[in-house]
Amino acid sequence: MNPIIHLALAEDIGAGDVTTNACVRPETQATGVFLTRESLTLAGTAILTEIYREIHLHHKDGETLPPNTPIATVHGSARQLLEVERTALNFLQRLSGVATLAHAFVERVAHTHCKILDTRKTTPGFRELEKAASAAGGATNHRMGLYDAILIKNNHIAAAGSVSRAIANTRAASKLPIEIEVRTMDELDEALAYQADHLLLDNLSPREAKAWIKRIDGRAKVELSGGITLETVRDYAETGADFVSVGAITHSARAVDISFRLELA
Repeated sequence: MNPIIHLALAEDIGAGDVTTNACVRPETQATGVFLTRESLTLAGTAILTEIYREIHLHHKDGETLPPNTPIATVHGSARQLLEVERTALNFLQRLSGVATLAHAFVERVAHTHCKILDTRKTTPGFRELEKAASAAGGATNHRMGLYDAILIKNNHIAAAGSVSRAIANTRAASKLPIEIEVRTMDELDEALAYQADHLLLDNLSPREAKAWIKRIDGRAKVELSGGITLETVRDYAETGADFVSVGAITHSARAVDISFRLELA
């Protein structure tokens, strides 16, 4: 079992579910159904298969489902089904919320070549799960951590001394593609002169971003970021950017409404 699932179950059940153990006889068997209460994009079904021994999944991660759609049916001891109910729902609602928000962003830019990226702004300990949910919604995973991609941010540039030094130092130490954040036209020109592979433009308006992208003229991939919302993402994607990164997909997704209905077997 995934350690995060084990921790979540231990956190909720503790020494035992006193309510269920008091009112439900140990031999009672039951069936439970997870049911959508609103339209959503599904994610987190792998969690269910780790929690439940007897389970039938009706749908897969990445499917967009209307309200009142059965997601999965589980069977077993009524006591066991009841004691894990809240934990299972917490995972399923949270991860489907991430997938649903990611899907909404992806839909907004589907008419362009721009891809939606997620970020490292994830719930501590949940990154692998939230990144998988983001991908289920159609977003593209950016780096998983500090270990698998180069991204030189403004504080790295300050520590290195300049854009050119940051790129030169990085190129001498690593063969990974170099992405660098630039905040001024001078930094932009310096990054292009030193052949950065990927430029991060932060906190520009769509109009400003379009002008910067015209100046870049295909010499590097372009990523836009900085408070981009569902209301503004279309305008940013239409600037010609290759990527728009959206931290909100993982740090601000609303848990969707999913219910669990139990009946005696």
